[in-house]
Amino acid sequence: MTSQPPVSSQPLLPEAAEHLQLNHCKTVGCSNYGSKNPDDYVIQRTNPNRPTLVCRECGAFPPVMNNQDVVDELTRLKLTQSSGLPACSNQECKNLGLPVLTHRHLYHAFGYSGDRQRYRCKCCQATFVDRWSGFNNKHLVQQKLLAMLFTGHAVRDICRRLSMNPKTFYDQLSHIASRCRRQLAMFDARLFKHAKELSLASNLTPLQPHSDNGVLWIASCEASSGYVVGQHLNYQATDHEDKHLEHDPFQVGTRFMAPPSVKLTEVTTQPSQGILARVDSKYREVLARPHLEDPLSNQVRVNYPTKGCLIRPQYTVYAHYLQLQSQLDYNQQLALFMPQEPLMRSAVVSIFLDRIKQKTIHPIYIEQDTAWQENMQAERIDIVLLGWWRDRWAFTRINEISKGICHLAGERENERFWLNTASDRAILQYQQRFHDHFAQLVDEPRRKLRPAGLLPLLDIYRAWHNLCRQDRNGQTPAQQMGLTAAPLTLEQLLS
Repeated sequence: MTSQPPVSSQPLLPEAAEHLQLNHCKTVGCSNYGSKNPDDYVIQRTNPNRPTLVCRECGAFPPVMNNQDVVDELTRLKLTQSSGLPACSNQECKNLGLPVLTHRHLYHAFGYSGDRQRYRCKCCQATFVDRWSGFNNKHLVQQKLLAMLFTGHAVRDICRRLSMNPKTFYDQLSHIASRCRRQLAMFDARLFKHAKELSLASNLTPLQPHSDNGVLWIASCEASSGYVVGQHLNYQATDHEDKHLEHDPFQVGTRFMAPPSVKLTEVTTQPSQGILARVDSKYREVLARPHLEDPLSNQVRVNYPTKGCLIRPQYTVYAHYLQLQSQLDYNQQLALFMPQEPLMRSAVVSIFLDRIKQKTIHPIYIEQDTAWQENMQAERIDIVLLGWWRDRWAFTRINEISKGICHLAGERENERFWLNTASDRAILQYQQRFHDHFAQLVDEPRRKLRPAGLLPLLDIYRAWHNLCRQDRNGQTPAQQMGLTAAPLTLEQLLS
C-alpha cells in the first residue's frame, strides 16, 4: 500500500496537459482571470479530497481539476462520436476521430475491401475501411424499424412484427446510428465553415429524469433553428477497472466515479415562486454543494448503472465545450446561452478564455417563465446584483410574465438586446421531445440501470431532428441553416 505524499510536497496546480491549464480564477472582471501564475492563488486543503483554489485578488474559490483527465475525456468523446465513421482510430495520432468525409486532405484512398472504400492516414499510416460506403441492402427493414420506434411501439412489438429477436433489433439500431453519424458529420462541417456569426444554446439535464442514475446529458444547438451541433453523456458503456469514490485532481484517472454512498440529506421541494426568487434560490443551492462544479455532489442517492461506469460531470462538460471550440475556427462572433448552472459557466469562461478577452463571445445565463413568447419585447428593465459573485442580472416583465438574463463576460448597456434575442428554448424543447417520444424506453424499469441501450437512439434522434423533422412552416433545422434544400426522407437518411 503506497503512502500519500505530504500536502506540502504537492504542487499548487495540477500539471498542464497539451498546453491546457483549466485551473485559474474564473471571475471575468478580476485581474487574475485566466492567470496561470501559482503565486496568484492559495490552495484550500481543509478537506484533502476536495482541494479548492482561492484567488488572492477577488476571493473566488473554483474547484481544482485534472487537466490530463479533461484531455482524456475529450479523446473518449471523439472516439464515441466517430464510432463507425471512416476515421483514424489510433489514439496516438493527431488525426484521431477526424472523419474522412470532412477531412479528406488528411487521408489517402487506399483501394477497396469488397465494395467498400479503404483509406490510409497520412500521419500514422494506419488503414481502415468505410463500412457504410457500400449499398445498404437492409434499408427497407431499417425504415420500418424506425417508423415503428418513432410512433411509440415497444421493442417486443417491433421484434414480433419484423420477425427478429431483441439482439438483432439492437444490432440494427447500432447500424442505423452509425449511418446517422455519417450523414451528420458532413452537415456539421458545412455549418461551422459557413456561419461567421453563430448563436448557440446549451442545456444539461438527466438522460433518464426518473432514474437518479447520475447520467447527465449535455447538448448544444443553434439557438434559432434548433440544429443540434453536439451532445454528450457522462457515461461510458464499458466498465473501467480503476474507479474512485473521492475526486483527487492531482491524480490522473479519478474522473471515473465509483458508486457513492447514500447521503443523509433532507430534500425539500421548492414552492412555485417568482423569477427573482428562483434565481436567488439557485445560487443558494449551488453554494450548498460539496463540490461547486459537480451537480451530482448534492444528489441524495445515485442508482449507479449495473453496466458501464459514470464520469464526473465536470470533465464531460469541459470536454464538450473543448470539442465545440475546435469546430468554431471559422466563426468570428459567438453567443452562447445557458441555464443558471456554475459548471457550464466555469467551462465556458475557461475554454473560451481568449475569446472572452477579445470580446468575440457572449456567454449568457437565461431564466424565463414558460409563458414567455419569442416575439415579446422587453419593457422596463431592472438590474439586480445576485449571488456570492454579485452577478449582474437584468429582469423584465410583461403582463406578469418575466424573463432575466446575465451577461457572464461583463458586458453592460446592452441588456435590452439580449432580453429580446437570447433564448435557450430550442435545446430545452429538443431534449423534452426526446423524453416524450421514447418515454417507454427511457422510463423502462430495467433500463434505468442499463442506459447503454439509449446511446444509439440519441444519435438517431439527433439526425432525424436535424435533417427530417419539419416545423410548422415545413422547414427542418438543416433547411433553416441553409444546409439542405428539402427535408431528408428515412430512405435518404439510411442510404
